Amino acid sequence: MSIEQQIEELRAELSWCDDAAERRQIEAELRAAERRWKRHNRVQREAEKAGWQ
Repeated sequence: MSIEQQIEELRAELSWCDDAAERRQIEAELRAAERRWKRHNRVQREAEKAGWQ
């Protein structure tokens, strides 16, 4: 599963979840997935820049 798919699924789960403890867990997983996505994009941009120079 791609990071984008994981983020979409976590957001969908969060939209219908009404259990406070479960919401906190999903929110934590979502934040972690978003950090991975940002890191992935940053690494990809840096690799592209290195290839152009």
